[in-house]
Amino acid sequence: MDERDRARRWLAGMGVVLLAAGAAQARVTRIVIDETRPLPAADSGGIAFEQVAGRAFGELDPASPANRIVNDIQLVREADGKVRYVATFVLTKPVDLARASGLLWHEVPNRGLRRPNVVAERANGDIDLTSAWQGDNAGATAVRATMGVAEPHWLQLPIARNPDGSPVTGEVFGRIVNRGGPGSQPLIVQTNPVPYKPASLDTRRARLVSRVAESTRGEVIGETEIPPGDWAWARCDAANPFPGRPDPTHVCLKNGFDAAKLYQVVYTSADAYALGIGFAAWRDVGTFFKTARVDDAGTPNPVAGAVTHSIGRGVSQSGNFLRGWLHLGFNRDEAGRQVHDGLWPIIAGRRIALNFRWAQPDGVLELYQAGSEGPQWWLPHPDALRRVPAAGLLDRCSETRTCPKIVEHFGSAEVWALKLTPEWIGTDARTDLPLPPNVRRYYIASTNHGGGAGGFDTSVPGAALPTTGPNCPGNNYGTGLLPANPVPHTETVNALRVHFRNWVMKGIAPPPSQWPRLGDGTLAPAHKTALGFPTLPQLRPTVPEQDFILPVLDYDWGSGFHAADGSGVAGKAPPPIRDVLAMYAPKVDEDGNELGGVPVVLLDAPLGTYLGWNITAGGARPFHQGQICNYVGGMIPFARTAAERQANGDPRRSLEERYRNHDGYVEAVRRATERAMAAGFLLREDAERLVRQAGESRVLR
Repeated sequence: MDERDRARRWLAGMGVVLLAAGAAQARVTRIVIDETRPLPAADSGGIAFEQVAGRAFGELDPASPANRIVNDIQLVREADGKVRYVATFVLTKPVDLARASGLLWHEVPNRGLRRPNVVAERANGDIDLTSAWQGDNAGATAVRATMGVAEPHWLQLPIARNPDGSPVTGEVFGRIVNRGGPGSQPLIVQTNPVPYKPASLDTRRARLVSRVAESTRGEVIGETEIPPGDWAWARCDAANPFPGRPDPTHVCLKNGFDAAKLYQVVYTSADAYALGIGFAAWRDVGTFFKTARVDDAGTPNPVAGAVTHSIGRGVSQSGNFLRGWLHLGFNRDEAGRQVHDGLWPIIAGRRIALNFRWAQPDGVLELYQAGSEGPQWWLPHPDALRRVPAAGLLDRCSETRTCPKIVEHFGSAEVWALKLTPEWIGTDARTDLPLPPNVRRYYIASTNHGGGAGGFDTSVPGAALPTTGPNCPGNNYGTGLLPANPVPHTETVNALRVHFRNWVMKGIAPPPSQWPRLGDGTLAPAHKTALGFPTLPQLRPTVPEQDFILPVLDYDWGSGFHAADGSGVAGKAPPPIRDVLAMYAPKVDEDGNELGGVPVVLLDAPLGTYLGWNITAGGARPFHQGQICNYVGGMIPFARTAAERQANGDPRRSLEERYRNHDGYVEAVRRATERAMAAGFLLREDAERLVRQAGESRVLR
């Protein structure tokens, strides 16, 4: 009897039924535990926890209906017809599984980074699983070489090849912005290098241009083509001047880079990663740890039998992953089972740009970055403006009865920089789109991406207000003109976590959805007059004007791209812009703070105008000067006295006019906590802490 037969008999004794050889089964076949590390019980609510890190080895059958939608899956098969991947994972679990609550949080890592699970969840005995999905991570190569435990999370997957074995090629593009000097520069998307290297280092087979400016509507100003002899695929510096050392990951310019210009290169690559495998890998790793007892070799599932319910969770990029994952039907495994009972896409209002050839999943909807194509709303709705048939994100799971309970929450930055509002009103902006009963939507008004640092002194000049603005993330490198917006998401998220847990495990419904709408007059076209934004002396030129918001751009990606699913082949690099969609935003009150959101203490007892947007400063990185500072927020504090505001021409009431004195402000905070608790968006322990912090603050001291 060989080892395989012994393993089969052992597994059969454990009650595990294996499919016959050759039968279709997308699954994790083997797990390897690389590290087990204890966590102090004092950090876990008195329950001893441990972290188990390792790798999951999986295989997919391209012929299975559960996998056919993976782009290029037929072009990455091995000799036996299967497709294989390796994904990292980290489990955070009670040492004694008898202390487990039965709930598994399945995290989607953001750009490969590991996110520690919340102490409050460990105190409940919840299990946390993080597993990889992104196959183009910058750090993957070194990690694959050692195949050990390392940061970040990574997914090893194949590159597509034609049936005759030749490489699949196509045109791709990369951009360099706000970088100056004689040294070479890499092509970066967000913080990761572009994963697609040039197939040839001959610059005559590529096209490099510089641009003086680009408008938020995608209009190009001052484009100049750089002759092939004036640049190289190479690394260069003072010690190795142009043409430098050949390198497919860097661009070297004969005359150096001008920080006031943007550079864009279009070239041919043969690195056609089948990135959509990441959807199937995340599905199957989640299914394994939720349902399996052992792998094919008999290695036990470390949480076998301890999971009764599961919620998938992702923030920002990884929340967009969840929306795309559900839309393409991946909440149903190959056996027909529903994978997760709940999904929580956090500050994520679009689908990840993943399941098409030459995708750039690190994009944040800057110019020429995909992610807004096709339906972004839950229920079927026509998209006549972009000539896409009526569809919705829940179409596939509705057909298979595998739709989970869903909570989504957003802040103002998702409206102004991440193009959110078509999800609420469609591309024609004629009506509020309805929500199905399994979805709750919550808007946290006047907040930046993920919320601010919180606290009360963070809004008081002279106490803790910074003199410079926050850094603009993404490729829009620069600094915001306004100080950072401190309004937090933390307390709201704490309450939502409790509600979501009870909804999934006990069937107790969360509070009603709350977000700005056309029907109640809290949503309007995104320009100053329609929004009712006040004229403030601190904002010159006055914003938000018509073109300040980042709009949804309707791109022509070519005939091989299927916009409804975000799949196929992106055949045009960069894509022409067919149309610019009209954008909407929440209306504001007389102070400029947004309406229509859930109750938040710092907004109900404001110390200034809190914005989900900021303005890019110039300085050393001037390319986006005067435009929106990507997805960070800003704030403009109130004057302390009436005399101060009148001297400055500020129309907003001063702190003394609002609250009279410090005790008056503390009382306003107390009333705000009561309102938020009554509505279900603030836990009592958080309310007590906020009142205490207000009392200790320097407001009107």
